[in-house]
Amino acid sequence: MIRIESEPWAAMVSHARRTYPDECCGAMLGTAADGTKVVSAVMPLENAFQGAQAARYELRPEDLLAADRAARSRNMDLIGIYHSHPDCDAYFSQTDLKNSCPWYSFVVLSIRNGEFHHANSWLPNFEQTEAAKEELIYRHAQSTDPDPLAAVHREEGRG
Repeated sequence: MIRIESEPWAAMVSHARRTYPDECCGAMLGTAADGTKVVSAVMPLENAFQGAQAARYELRPEDLLAADRAARSRNMDLIGIYHSHPDCDAYFSQTDLKNSCPWYSFVVLSIRNGEFHHANSWLPNFEQTEAAKEELIYRHAQSTDPDPLAAVHREEGRG
């Protein structure tokens, strides 16, 4: 299970909206214990893909290493990577799988017409042949919502 606190969640969604219609990408920093990952900070990264960024993202190894160093300097771990899918579902593509690291969670945000639609998290296997959907819990802050618990979302079978 991965739980993303409200501040980093808002930063991820904002990043995806700003880069729309291109894909965004970034690092998720936090802690992991007893099968639960908690994301308490994010680090937006540059999409370094040289082609059409609306269809793909690419991370530079030095950016990933910088994110890992940033996490360690804050006594955290690099929990995973997030990226957006403009105008399509939050699935884990074959390209995503091929470029994945099996020790990270991969959160994909579906952004439709520039607005957040839904998200899923994925855990690739060590052979990078398939990815299992990971339970994702996030707090979607909505200032007009009188019940703060109503804004907690669980994404398991959606997508």
